[in-house]
Amino acid sequence: MSMPIGDIRVRPPRTAPARRAGPLAVVLLLLVTLVGIPAAAGAAPAPPVTTEANRAAVAQARERWGDRRLDEVSFLGTHNAFTNYEDSRWSSVSQSESLRHQLDNGVRGLSLDTHWYERSTWLCVISFGSDCYPSDVYLCHGDCKTFAGVTYALPRQSFRSAMQTVVDFLEANPQEVVTVFLEDYVSAQRLGDSLGLDQLLFRPDAWNVRGQGWPRMTDLVGAGKRLLIFSDASDREHLGVMYDKAWTVSNFWSLGDLGDDVSCVSRWADVPLDRQEPGFRRLFAMSHHRNVPTVINAALDNGTKLRDRVTQRCRVAAGGRDPNFVSVDFHRVSDGSGHTPASIVAELNARN
Repeated sequence: MSMPIGDIRVRPPRTAPARRAGPLAVVLLLLVTLVGIPAAAGAAPAPPVTTEANRAAVAQARERWGDRRLDEVSFLGTHNAFTNYEDSRWSSVSQSESLRHQLDNGVRGLSLDTHWYERSTWLCVISFGSDCYPSDVYLCHGDCKTFAGVTYALPRQSFRSAMQTVVDFLEANPQEVVTVFLEDYVSAQRLGDSLGLDQLLFRPDAWNVRGQGWPRMTDLVGAGKRLLIFSDASDREHLGVMYDKAWTVSNFWSLGDLGDDVSCVSRWADVPLDRQEPGFRRLFAMSHHRNVPTVINAALDNGTKLRDRVTQRCRVAAGGRDPNFVSVDFHRVSDGSGHTPASIVAELNARN
C-alpha cells in the first residue's frame, strides 16, 4: 500500500515483528528512564535496518562505497535534465533521455529549473485545448508562457511529477542516493507545497553535518534519507532544501560559445573552490557544458576534454579534491576516446 505525502506517494517501510525485551534490556531501559542519560548531541538518526530488503540495500551500498562519506564519492549529473526529447516536445534540449531513463542509466544528480505558471485561458483557447494546465510549479527554461518548445514545452512538466519520478526510482532502487539541484524561481511556500518528501529527504540539520561532517553512504541508505535537494535560493532550508552557496563549492558553468574555456574558477567570488572550514567540507559541484547545448558540442567536450579538465584544472583549483558531481549535456555522448562522463566519474570513485 502507498501512503500519500503531499501529493507524492511513498511506500512506508515494513517494520520487523516486535521482540520481547530480555531482563538486561529492561534494567537498562529503567536506568535510562530514571537517571536521564542523554542521547549523543547531534548524533545521526539510527538507520532502521528492520527488513531484509533494507539490510540487502545497506550491504550493496557497503560493497560499493565501503565506509566513504558523501563528500568522498562522485556522481554523474545532467545539466537541464528536464529539457529532453522523451518527457516533452522541446525544440532545443540538453539531454536525449527522459528523467527516468537518465536515472536508470546512472545519473544521480539532476538539474531542474522551477517556475510558477498561472493558468491561462487564452493559451487554452488558442491551443484548441492542448494547453489547459492548472496553476502550479512547472519545469520551464525561462517564462512558462513565452515560446513553446523553447522556454516551456508541451506537455507541461510539473515539478511535482518530476519529483514523483525520482521517488519512484528511489523506491525501486533502495541502495541508491539521488541529488536534485534547483535553479529556483518560485517562492518557498509554493515549492514546499509541491514537495512533500519528508520521508526520503535528507536534512543536514538533523544529522549535524556542520559539526560532524557528511554521513557515510551506508548511513544514508540505512536511514532511508536518500534524496538531497539544493537550491540557489536561500530561504527554504526550513523545508530541508539546502542553499547551495552555503553547502557547496561550484565552478562557473560555461565552457564558452566555442568550448575553449576550460579554466575552473568559482561560480561565487566569495566562495573559492578550495574553501576550508573547520570540521566541515562542502560538496564540490562541477559543471562542464557550453552556452548552447548540441550533440556535436557534447561529443567534442564529454571525453578527453572533460577528463583533463577534472584532473588538470578543477582538482588543482579545489585544493586537490575531486568533484562530487560532474554535470554535463548529453551525458551518453563522447568523443570516441574511450572516456565518457560515466567512465570518468567511475575513475574518480576508484581513486578513493
